[in-house]
Amino acid sequence: MTGLVFGKTGQVATELARRAAEDTPLIFLGRDQSDLSDPAACAAAIKSAQPDFVLNAAAWTAVDKAEEHEAEATVINGDAPGAMAQACAALGIPFVHVSTDYVFDGAGTQRFATSDPVAPLGAYGRSKLAGERAVQDAGGAFIILRTSWVFSAHGANFVKTMLRLGRERDRLTVVADQIGGPTPAAAIADAMLTCAKALSGGAQSGVEHFAGAPDTSWAGFAREIMTRAGLDCAIADIPTADYPTPAQRPLNSRLDCSGLARLGLEQPDWQAHLDSVLQELESAS
Repeated sequence: MTGLVFGKTGQVATELARRAAEDTPLIFLGRDQSDLSDPAACAAAIKSAQPDFVLNAAAWTAVDKAEEHEAEATVINGDAPGAMAQACAALGIPFVHVSTDYVFDGAGTQRFATSDPVAPLGAYGRSKLAGERAVQDAGGAFIILRTSWVFSAHGANFVKTMLRLGRERDRLTVVADQIGGPTPAAAIADAMLTCAKALSGGAQSGVEHFAGAPDTSWAGFAREIMTRAGLDCAIADIPTADYPTPAQRPLNSRLDCSGLARLGLEQPDWQAHLDSVLQELESAS
């Protein structure tokens, strides 16, 4: 089986590159080869490559910037995945796409089920929801993985930011009333490949939640980073109201991941993956 991957340098795409094997070679398309701002070109790339499955690991991820550039974000996060899914449907091949907890409004304290009503708070969430609906409407075999709080040893993410600030300061204030599941990019990459193989084997299409366990706050995540990295930096809790951003963040990002069992997947232990990320960063320094 040969897979075509949209994305090349992002966190998940980088992890997917590590998993390319002789029995499952992966072809990666970076922005210079297939720009998601041109959905038709994305579809053409699929038709030209004739892969056995397609993984979309590329997206507009600048949450705050999307507030001022919603139309552009919607083309990349909405129209492009839809065009990819349509091309896959025409070829009769599986399509695996990554979405986000931002499709929910973050109300309450219960874990959101895949069947719960969606109600994005901002432009980024709306753009990702547009992508979900376009993929579902394409009529092919698909799995959409909604995930949250992605981290790895690559690119820009919360772990790397905390490590940098933790070395520079002895105290940080971090939001404590947003709760969710930090999710390792490595686990998302593994899950995407598993989903593609499951769809090829006849698994039912659908939306699933894939987030790390256990749930924590950003402040709790930050403390764990400092502790495991051996940094003497105190973390002080603050409410979201004390850290205003252009885009409103959901307070509750808890995701019910019980549906993963049908695909042979489990929630990843983010603490164990955090240790692996810290070791990789230390080795690279």
